[in-house]
Amino acid sequence: MKLPKPVIAIICLVLLLHSSTIQAQLPAETEGLEQSRLVTRATMYGIGFTNIFDTYLSPQEYTGIDFRVSRESMRMTKWMNGRLSLQSFFQADIGYTHNKVDNNNTFSALANWNYGLHYNFPITSNFKLLAGGLADLNGGFVYNLRNTNNPASARAYINLDASGMAIWNLRVRNYPLTLRYQINLPLMGIMFSPHYGQSYYEIFSLGNSSGVVKFTSLHNQPSLRQMLTADFPIGRAKMRLAYIWDAQQSKVNDIKTHVYSHVFMVGFIKELYLLKNKRKR
Repeated sequence: MKLPKPVIAIICLVLLLHSSTIQAQLPAETEGLEQSRLVTRATMYGIGFTNIFDTYLSPQEYTGIDFRVSRESMRMTKWMNGRLSLQSFFQADIGYTHNKVDNNNTFSALANWNYGLHYNFPITSNFKLLAGGLADLNGGFVYNLRNTNNPASARAYINLDASGMAIWNLRVRNYPLTLRYQINLPLMGIMFSPHYGQSYYEIFSLGNSSGVVKFTSLHNQPSLRQMLTADFPIGRAKMRLAYIWDAQQSKVNDIKTHVYSHVFMVGFIKELYLLKNKRKR
């Protein structure tokens, strides 16, 4: 049966529109897949001010300089319709401080690693809020240069943090700029701490380790980390400026500690694509 020419024209028009719709959907799907494979990595170096207090070593506060290096990796995932982002943030710092009368010094080496997920809430096309949780691992030591009995204090604790971010992509006189603010609040965890006056020899050699691992929460470890970053291109490179305000404090086993740091950092950003997994034959 021969179809009339108007019917043939209508069928051809429908097929053409359908193929155009499929082609319009492909770039969006491809973009989503590419976005889940895009990894943003930033390496930064910084210097700042630190305030260290540890009654296991001394009843005095020690203030001085803080040298810090950090490495961050962020990417979107395919989970929850592509709304979850994965963050890994590692930082290590070395501090050299002195007391108020300047007759004693401490040396500290501390490290922190955060790893977790954030759910993305797009507010506008260039502004979004993120909320999620992080595993927060911390370790290191503070060494008092004049103490003879207990010269060092170890730091080892793990927390579960609530975390939030605000990310704003904007242009200043047609110059692209990305601002980010992040806050991490430890909610609960466990901490290693000797009792006041107890030596590490008693704990590890004599086996007097009762009560040296304690549950922590807001009541005995009220701490907070905040970070403000600005990303901008310079030529073909992309740079990041950052300010970190880090307040770690605790009162466990009759020992009070705090480490307050204000650090300014600078570094470079790289954007990489994850390779697709190849199925084995």
